Amino acid sequence: MLIAILEGVPAGLPVDFDLLQADLDRRRKGYGRGSRMKIERDRAKICSGVRYGKTLGSPISILIENRDWVNWQEVMAVDGPRADAAAAEVTRPRPGHADLAGAQKYLTHDMRDVLERASARETAARVAAGAICRMLLSHFGILVGSHILAIGEEAIDGRFLELSGDEILALDQSRGFRCADSAAWRRMKESIRWAARAGDTLGGVLELVACGVCPGLGSHAQWDCRMDGQLALALMGIPSVKAVEIGTGIGSASNPGSRVHDAIYYDSLGSRYFRKTNNAGGIEGGITNGEEVRIRIYLKPIPTLKQGLDSVDCRTREPVKAAYERSDICVVPAAAVVGEAMVSITLARSVLDKFGGDTLEETKAGYGQYLRRLRQY
Repeated sequence: MLIAILEGVPAGLPVDFDLLQADLDRRRKGYGRGSRMKIERDRAKICSGVRYGKTLGSPISILIENRDWVNWQEVMAVDGPRADAAAAEVTRPRPGHADLAGAQKYLTHDMRDVLERASARETAARVAAGAICRMLLSHFGILVGSHILAIGEEAIDGRFLELSGDEILALDQSRGFRCADSAAWRRMKESIRWAARAGDTLGGVLELVACGVCPGLGSHAQWDCRMDGQLALALMGIPSVKAVEIGTGIGSASNPGSRVHDAIYYDSLGSRYFRKTNNAGGIEGGITNGEEVRIRIYLKPIPTLKQGLDSVDCRTREPVKAAYERSDICVVPAAAVVGEAMVSITLARSVLDKFGGDTLEETKAGYGQYLRRLRQY
């Protein structure tokens, strides 16, 4: 089973169980998921920290059962433990997975000890915790969303790359995710079907956006408090993510400063500073600047292939084909939901660090006072 423990959420936050379950369903049903998602139901049970639909201020624990556990658990027999037939040890590591590196680290020859925890299955717990953080952020006007930019070689048309955060949030997500270019999405689906037939897998690119983020979250004072660093850490910790780009980070490396940095203006009617461009992705000097937080994440194809790559049996040291575990073809749609959860968790932590409060009303009072000071600045 998966257990998420969320600490620091103030008392009095209404918890919408339907919204929490909706995020788990979006993750589970993403196009390209494998047969395990036909087994798992991802029903979340809140075991502590919530009473009568509101948080208590104490740690929140969320339990999600792994129904697939029975297929590989250790069975206790009269003469001692034995492995179930379906759970034979894994000795043929998959290139690109934690199998061999983890087995060497923990000096085990049965890589199931490593691969089940290294599996992205654990991200269901992150999505559940992120859903509660999303509910908290909504009380501060912060909304988090995502959309798919590319899967494999298929990408959305360039005219969809400049969507505002509001436009991204408004995209239809009845399929469990957002993609602005319906024609590109049809091509992406065909690519996923092709990969499935070929016994292969596909990666892709996502864009994440957080709207309504106030200036001042994060800090320049310590390296590990920088908001861009915190977000990059949270997102790089998602299995299959191999790169994180904040704003126009990659393109900025090849352009002069005059075309990269966002000029600053002042709106006297709105009593606020603003930028006409957002190449910084809403973060300057490790601190949010009041613009939309924009991040792209790049996902590799997952390493579990039906047509296994060359490998070595770690017991016999003989050349073999890598083991195959029931797995996905493309995790990009599901990873969008996980990415939203990690952005929500990171921003919620920063909001609570800055505005404090044991109850939601206290936190909102601190936030309101801060906004009033900003308008006077």
